[in-house]
Amino acid sequence: MLHGERMAPVLRVCAQVLQRPSAKYGARHLSSPGVAMPPCDHQPMPYSGPEYDHVRKVRGDNLNPALVTHFKKPLLIHSGHMQWLFDHTGKRYLDLFGGIVTVSVGHCHPKVVAAVTDQMNKLWHTTNIYLHPKIHEYAERLTKTLPGDLKVVYFVNSGSEANDLAMLMARLYTGNFDIISLRNAYHGASPYTLGLTAHGTWKYNIANGFGVHHASNPDPYQGIWGGYRDSPVQSTRANESTVVDGVCSSSEKYIGQLEEVIKYSIPKGKVAAFFAESIQGVGGGVQFPLGYLKKAFDLVRANGGVCISDEVQSGFGRTGEHFWGFEGHGVVPDMVTMAKGMGNGFPLAAVVTTPAIAQTMSHALHFNTFGGNPMASAVGLSVLETLEEDKTQENCRVVGTYFLQELAKLRDEYPIVGDVRGKGLMIAMEMVLDKDSRTPLDATTMMEIWDSCKEHGVILGRGGFYGNVFRIKPPMCITQADVDFTVSVLRHVLEQTIN
Repeated sequence: MLHGERMAPVLRVCAQVLQRPSAKYGARHLSSPGVAMPPCDHQPMPYSGPEYDHVRKVRGDNLNPALVTHFKKPLLIHSGHMQWLFDHTGKRYLDLFGGIVTVSVGHCHPKVVAAVTDQMNKLWHTTNIYLHPKIHEYAERLTKTLPGDLKVVYFVNSGSEANDLAMLMARLYTGNFDIISLRNAYHGASPYTLGLTAHGTWKYNIANGFGVHHASNPDPYQGIWGGYRDSPVQSTRANESTVVDGVCSSSEKYIGQLEEVIKYSIPKGKVAAFFAESIQGVGGGVQFPLGYLKKAFDLVRANGGVCISDEVQSGFGRTGEHFWGFEGHGVVPDMVTMAKGMGNGFPLAAVVTTPAIAQTMSHALHFNTFGGNPMASAVGLSVLETLEEDKTQENCRVVGTYFLQELAKLRDEYPIVGDVRGKGLMIAMEMVLDKDSRTPLDATTMMEIWDSCKEHGVILGRGGFYGNVFRIKPPMCITQADVDFTVSVLRHVLEQTIN
């Protein structure tokens, strides 16, 4: 993703009201939750950077004004260790957002640090018009994690670059132009992918999205027909009796909406591509009804298109049961885009596709200066090895399932917790004014809950179109003790919020 993954403009408005008490729920007073923060034996080096106020001044004067800092008093992060972050004063925080779903195996994981340090002592960079060993070792290891004929890698630097390239390849390979994504999807903010992204809060008033169409989002909680999803926790609208042979009946209705886009908006049989996240990330952890994605892939392919799985946030074992999120849908895409956790924070991304599709890029010169350079490849290879050695995917399955079940108790206890969803450690908690209307919780209260959790040492992410979804996508090394601490903080803050 492009570096800012900026919060929506509505959140800028929210920031202006942070110091006002919630009109509905009243102000809260900080006190202690029932479970203590788990211990950590890491001691960060003392902070030696510029003064906090000077950092704030530089932020305002010399950095991109579109960068929005989180929290009433923004954090000045100084050091990180596994699931923990430390600010300039030495205060420790449990990081449940992982640098926007980017830190996979843990902050400054010793194995990854050792791998990149070793490579830096040998060779930082050389162009890929020469041979160097790491890119070849990494490409071979990475493609072995993917099914079918997904065997050719194009290395780039960010998720936006990866999706940008996938759009180009799809159009070249099919000879078609029109691309479909889902409303509420985020696929990047480069000039090309800006059209693919379907959040008006991310759109600038410029020409974008030529040839891109957005289909109705199959959302089991907020969508027209609801649905039953692949999660340990179902929404209050779910009905297991609607599932026959692994397919939820609402999937057929959402597929009808996709079919109408193809029928009315695209020349017959001329789809270039369909993009879908396995679980929507920026959009607030939205999952699809059982069977939807497989039916969507079949429909798109029948109309001339290729299917592209955006695994920028849901890949590398985060969903627990599978290494790639799309595997949980029973599909094999024609292209997979990946980034974020791929490099554990190092700028590294890729498109993996079939030899036939990859061949289209040989019709002209194509090159990426930094994609797959020696340092990036050493990091990526080390991340893959660490995921296996640390049994990270299994940790996501076990700890993530426990986390979801504990959060579901909060949903049952508190009227403003509308939905809890996800798989593994890709979790979301949607906040509402009341469960009947499912109206998004007001911005002031959301910001107060968010800020109060931070003051208690828990860093949560935010997402969803209205910014009313807490995104919980931590480094995948968190423990059950971390979950218990988090749930205790959330229960404490929610209790103060509604009373």
